[in-house]
Amino acid sequence: MLNYPVKQPTGLSIHGSDFLQARRKFLPRHSPVFPAEPRRTFVLSLSKPLHISKVESFSADAGTEGSRRIVCKAYEAERSEPIGESPEARSEAARRVKIGIYFATWWGLNVIFNIYNKKVLNAYPFPWLTSTLSLAAGSLIMLISWALRIAEAPKTDLDFWKSLFPVAVAHTIGHVAATVSMSKVAVSFTHIIKSGEPAFSVLVSRFILGETFPPAVYLSLVPIIGGCGLAALTELNFNMTGFMGAMISNLAFVFRNIFSKKGMKGKSVSGMNYYACLSILSLLILTPFAIAVEGPQMWATGFKEALSQIGPQIVWWMAAQSIFYHLYNQVSYMSLDEISPLTFSIGNTMKRISVIVSSIIIFRTPVQPVNALGAAIAILGTFLYSQAKK
Repeated sequence: MLNYPVKQPTGLSIHGSDFLQARRKFLPRHSPVFPAEPRRTFVLSLSKPLHISKVESFSADAGTEGSRRIVCKAYEAERSEPIGESPEARSEAARRVKIGIYFATWWGLNVIFNIYNKKVLNAYPFPWLTSTLSLAAGSLIMLISWALRIAEAPKTDLDFWKSLFPVAVAHTIGHVAATVSMSKVAVSFTHIIKSGEPAFSVLVSRFILGETFPPAVYLSLVPIIGGCGLAALTELNFNMTGFMGAMISNLAFVFRNIFSKKGMKGKSVSGMNYYACLSILSLLILTPFAIAVEGPQMWATGFKEALSQIGPQIVWWMAAQSIFYHLYNQVSYMSLDEISPLTFSIGNTMKRISVIVSSIIIFRTPVQPVNALGAAIAILGTFLYSQAKK
């Protein structure tokens, strides 16, 4: 006699033999449950328990009294889902696929932006104008999308823009500082230093906001700070302006996140529209400063030189870096609507790895083993930080 354990959803354990014996008392010998012919062979595991997912009872023959069929749907205990997934399970699977697409798109767009951004800055070293064009492209794309009703325009009021203003100031500073950094040093070095952003986040939150963190968070800062320091000391093409630009960008983006959390509570604006409004306001803030620091005369002279050296291709590079900057940021903000801050933090760490590796390969950046070790330690520390803070 077979004796297979079966577990019901309520936690009550019964055995297959008990169930079969109970049904034999009420069913004829040649009932649909125990047909005499044809003879069938069932292959069941003797060691894996079964979980009942659904039990149905219905008449096999409408005119035959007492002739009823019992259908018991089950799945092995080691399976995460029963055979025949529920609508909720399918919905969760679709959501995970959607998040995966967001992440892949986010990383891909970010890599493309960094490549074109560096190409533009190498041929046309005007980071203030380059930053302005990035924000202008994103603002124009979203204004056209709203006008054509491709995207639903956000419903905002004066309080919304007031709360967004400090976020836009910090975003503008961080964006310009990062662009200045990449105009002076390798893309990989800028992103290695920017991987130290969690250290700034903890220090600002602790000493300015008075927040406390578990010991594991503070310990995770050791490899972050040590790795960034090691990478900076062993960088072959070290530049202080580039290093300070990345550091200022870290600090500015920490304040941007803080202002965003405080100012946007209770505001029902999607991630895509939120970043669009942020880009528009940042553009208005940055434009007069870009004109004052660099100016149209310098831009015109530099563009003529770049055009003579690179050719019309420089125009495509400038357009590409501007468009891809907006797209990768837009996708990252859209992903925030679907995932937790922890998952986003891990995704951001993986994004930096993809940018660092791809930029080293494409631009053939010389890297010493010690420098690579410092980068790996810093990125590992960033990952440990995200795990410790969850």
